[in-house]
Amino acid sequence: MSEYSTKSIIPIIEAKYDSFTAVEKNIADFFIHNNEKTDYSAKAIAERLYVSEASLSRFAKKCGYRGYREFIYQYEKVFVERKADAIGNTKMILDVYQEILNKAYNLADEAQIARISKYLNRADQVYACGNGSSGLAASEMEFRFMRIGVNIDSIQDSHRMKMQTVFLNQTNLVFGISISGTSEDVLYMLKEAHLRGAKTVFLTATSSDYFSEFCDEVVLVPSVRHLNYGNVISPQFPALLMIDLIYFYYVGNDKCEKESLHDRTLQALYSK
Repeated sequence: MSEYSTKSIIPIIEAKYDSFTAVEKNIADFFIHNNEKTDYSAKAIAERLYVSEASLSRFAKKCGYRGYREFIYQYEKVFVERKADAIGNTKMILDVYQEILNKAYNLADEAQIARISKYLNRADQVYACGNGSSGLAASEMEFRFMRIGVNIDSIQDSHRMKMQTVFLNQTNLVFGISISGTSEDVLYMLKEAHLRGAKTVFLTATSSDYFSEFCDEVVLVPSVRHLNYGNVISPQFPALLMIDLIYFYYVGNDKCEKESLHDRTLQALYSK
């Protein structure tokens, strides 16, 4: 793994992609897939993409910058010119995984993860919910955290998600996992949990102000949608990366005790 000093803005562009207009998606596609150093002035890019300079400015502001100049300054700081090489299948897949790891680094918010770790410490009961591949990530989260003493349950069934909301209260913590950000069942459970005073954490690859209405924390995970060969990557992998980070921080709060619990569960598996 290479060293990182400045974070790329590409994962942020990808996370906000669905909120862009058609013109802004055209701009986003250029910056996401650009492989070569070029003239990034507003005039040059506007002419190249057949958009107005005002559109570039609006796009930059949607990405969280004050204007196009600030956006492009950050973009150029971390831009690395990439060459299209003929590579073997193994290296090709490993490079995709490496890019996902790079994206995870750029999206990780250590202060946010520390807050979530505190939520875990305070919660009497934790739920992790998700459908499909996100449900598999929720199940893996349950297995890992229960081994270090967390009272956690994973829910993949849509009917159970709805019924479980009846029993939620302010002592609970709910993790919702939906890479697309569109799972109605997961969103329903998060909304109902919020109404009942439970802490809510949403793991998704989609950035939307809407989620902040009922989520205490929105954890952005890497998107594979714009990666070459991203369709060969296990869909739950990006979510599992962030779950690993949360796990690491949580264990770090009382490392000796939690590692002891983990070892004792391992011993229990092999006891006769």
